[in-house]
Amino acid sequence: MYRVLVPVDTNEERAVTQARYVSSLPNAADSVEAYLLFIFTEDDEELPKDFEQFKSASRIGSVRRAMDHLEDNGVDVTVLEGSGDAEESDIVQEAEEYDVDSIVLGGRKRSPVGKAVFGSVTQSVILNTDRPVVVTGGGTD
Repeated sequence: MYRVLVPVDTNEERAVTQARYVSSLPNAADSVEAYLLFIFTEDDEELPKDFEQFKSASRIGSVRRAMDHLEDNGVDVTVLEGSGDAEESDIVQEAEEYDVDSIVLGGRKRSPVGKAVFGSVTQSVILNTDRPVVVTGGGTD
């Protein structure tokens, strides 16, 4: 089984682009297992305490859309969630914990100058892991 970590944020278009890449891998339906990772940040902490029990990554639109696409294409999916800052260390740590074979990050559209450098999280993941990293295109912020 080929395991892939797919960290997603709230951008649905970007998450679906990442999922499309994963489902396009050779024999994806038979040999790929995807781990969708969503990290609740401090920005998401505005929910009243009464709603904490309902806070789940599978309720996030981008996670649902990516999960639906992968499942529709026969890819096994596991949803992971964390909390804190969406830093490269969280992504790299999850990649190690689940012993994934690669990490699929979603890229953002950037200005011509911004294209010379990846986003800080993307660049940090690339530099701090020994696993292959794929950066898909997709989505504006």
